[in-house]
Amino acid sequence: AVSKMAASSSQVGVSGGCCSNIPQYEDEASDRNTQVFHVASFGAAWREALCPQDLTLQQAVPEDQDVAVAEEFSCPPEIVSELRVVCSIDALKSPGKEDTEEIPEDTSLVTLKIRKKALERREETVIIDRACRLETFINEMESHAIGKRPDDPINLVNEGELVLTLNIFYPVIFQRHKIGKPYQTLLVLGSQKLTELRDSVSCVSDLQIGGEFSSHPDQAPEHISKDLYKSAFFYFEGIFYNDMRYPECRDLSRTIIEWAESRERGYSNLQAAKMEEYTFNDLNIKVGFPYLYCHQGDCEHIVIITDIRLIHRDDCLDRNLYPLLTKKHWLWTKKCFVCKMYTARWVTNNDSLAPQDPSFFCDVCFQMLHYDADGNKLGEFLAYPYVDPGIFN
Repeated sequence: AVSKMAASSSQVGVSGGCCSNIPQYEDEASDRNTQVFHVASFGAAWREALCPQDLTLQQAVPEDQDVAVAEEFSCPPEIVSELRVVCSIDALKSPGKEDTEEIPEDTSLVTLKIRKKALERREETVIIDRACRLETFINEMESHAIGKRPDDPINLVNEGELVLTLNIFYPVIFQRHKIGKPYQTLLVLGSQKLTELRDSVSCVSDLQIGGEFSSHPDQAPEHISKDLYKSAFFYFEGIFYNDMRYPECRDLSRTIIEWAESRERGYSNLQAAKMEEYTFNDLNIKVGFPYLYCHQGDCEHIVIITDIRLIHRDDCLDRNLYPLLTKKHWLWTKKCFVCKMYTARWVTNNDSLAPQDPSFFCDVCFQMLHYDADGNKLGEFLAYPYVDPGIFN
């Protein structure tokens, strides 16, 4: 068993008289990641340094803005009232109601001219403004939970709770977008267990259906890989945190630890622990350092903790919404090779009826091309259920 990592021996000291749990850059020349620090001790240091009014999650009492402005500018209340009217947002609007879709012909604004050309181009050709859709989607994800409070006070986040920002990257075996761009950004609370993050990570490999079904496509099993292979682990600072919540779970880290110990490979004192017994507050981490999440045996994701801070009254305060997904990368979906409209659901190999190998088909086109009216197989091919990465869009 691995003891909780709140022990002072796990904490890293820094020079200059600063608190021993305030992270410093490991290499000041690169600024890539911090030194190792203990998460719970980091939070305790900040809670001790801040005042109660800085930690409170109660809504701030609105002050009299007119009085504050009068004191700031040393002007009488009459001037403040006039400023409020002149500087109001309503003063930016024209008196009449305008049609925002209709652009004036004699406009001199460059932005309106660009928009007019874009609208004219859309009328001439059928295009999808994917960049605009993605931008709107991201903004909605970031803003839908800001300031949200739970209906039940029991689910309110505690004052002084730590919030960690984690970037989850594409699997190492994934060829596209494998460098530089995370496909998920999540906020987790320091008091949450590692298993809560594990259950929140979306990966297409968890949805795969194993097997070849060209002879009986209607009998493809409904069980996905995540239901069959539940083992997984996180790796943080020399410790593998294995998901052992279910009887069928295996210790995926055992092979790695035995390999490291078999010879002098430079990886000493590797340990294993149960993921469900640890929270993020129990961890020793480096901010900005690449860690590992492994599931489905060999599907490996880089995990980078990019930020750690205290909860604020303007954050999402509903504990049930954490881990909170704030950003998600958008992917092109693989369309059916025949209709070019619907997302592919089947992939074939060695297909005598298809011009490419592999070939992708939607359900309807796959059945119409490869089977007769009685459901008998036409030609020679191998068929596998296909799960498109774009389903998480």
